[in-house]
Amino acid sequence: MSSILCFGEALIDFHAQPQGGAGQPPAFVPFAGGAPANVAVAAARLGGKARFAGMLSRDMFGDFLLKSLTELGVGTEDIARTDEARTALAFVAHDEKGDRSFSFYRPPAADLLFRPEHFRPGAFDDLAVFHVCSNSLTEAAIAATTVEGMRRARAAGALVSFDMNLRPALWPKDEAPLPRLWETLNEADVIKLSAEEFAFIHAGAGSDDAVLERLWRGKARLLLVTDGPEPMRWFTRSARGTLQGYTVDAVDTTAAGDAFVGGLLARLAMEEVTPARFDALIADEARLVGLIRFAAAAGAITATHKGSFTAIPDQAEVMAFMEKHA
Repeated sequence: MSSILCFGEALIDFHAQPQGGAGQPPAFVPFAGGAPANVAVAAARLGGKARFAGMLSRDMFGDFLLKSLTELGVGTEDIARTDEARTALAFVAHDEKGDRSFSFYRPPAADLLFRPEHFRPGAFDDLAVFHVCSNSLTEAAIAATTVEGMRRARAAGALVSFDMNLRPALWPKDEAPLPRLWETLNEADVIKLSAEEFAFIHAGAGSDDAVLERLWRGKARLLLVTDGPEPMRWFTRSARGTLQGYTVDAVDTTAAGDAFVGGLLARLAMEEVTPARFDALIADEARLVGLIRFAAAAGAITATHKGSFTAIPDQAEVMAFMEKHA
């Protein structure tokens, strides 16, 4: 099976814990996380062969991230290390529905220091999918590296995946995200957006159809728009549809979208889908819906557990869940 290479940030999510009592200070517990790192873990646990590429600090948190990725079956040969910056931190709070809010300590951060020369020779060989998100677009140099990676992967014959995963707090106040977002959207075959992100890219484009027309002028061939417990939407260049997800009691949605993407990419790799065969797969609605349902089940299960890496189920759990909720 060819590999899934996830590029970008790995960080520490400090999740808020219930207070022990009146007068007790708030407590936060560290979990290994970061959107593309979560996707790599999900892909590995859900049947794929996954690797992570990024820059980790040579600090205690960088060591923790490396150990966590290795223990969960993610290849780490594409990771570089640095002493020039520390690991990014995110403090996560949850509301009663499990929806999260973030307080980031980044930049500076090690993940922003990865450059094209840090890609390992052979990193793009025998690659099924190259995956990125927008958290590696927030500064010019790391954004250029991200797009360079996407182009190298395409030239090597891999599908290119982009989950926007937009975190406005990570962007400089004087930096408009849309130009870099659209440059990256134009390089991806598979795009996953939340409903809020789909609305965000409407700026300057207009209606849904106008946004889709602009996407189809790039490399995009499959767009998935998720909306929490509401039906998700899927779009190809020739068809579109909706699909009801699974209803669960959400505890923590931090890694749910990443598990969804990891599940989808794992199934694509298991199907041995190449760019040349991708259009035939997504034109078969039954096969496409089957892939999306598997991804949705992975995301739903993840939302019922606290944490990031640690919340993601394995393939057997997803199959049992799907059978129970058929």
